[in-house]
Amino acid sequence: MSKSTAISTPATAADKACHTLTKSEMVSHLVDDLNLTRQQARHFVERFFDELSKNLISGHQVKLSGFGNFDIKDKKRRPGRNPKTGELVYVSARRVVTFKAGQKLRRSVEDNLFAN
Repeated sequence: MSKSTAISTPATAADKACHTLTKSEMVSHLVDDLNLTRQQARHFVERFFDELSKNLISGHQVKLSGFGNFDIKDKKRRPGRNPKTGELVYVSARRVVTFKAGQKLRRSVEDNLFAN
């Protein structure tokens, strides 16, 4: 088979993940889909993320039914390595935000991955 012969391969997650949705694009979608003014849509998006952030900063879990859960996890201090020198270093204790996709979202992503 020559290099010029096209081979049909299933789409991978990397192929489909080439576009990043921005807040600005979310605003545009709300303007188009819900007939909101740009100012109303921008306010809605900002309030949504403000509320999400405020609750996470306060240490509360955020559950979005059908989408997933945002949670706060405390990570303990742990040994690590400097990737350049290989030297043993300690990674400090920290608090991180985690996201676990809900079943419905996971299923939709998986179905879309293998749809083509």
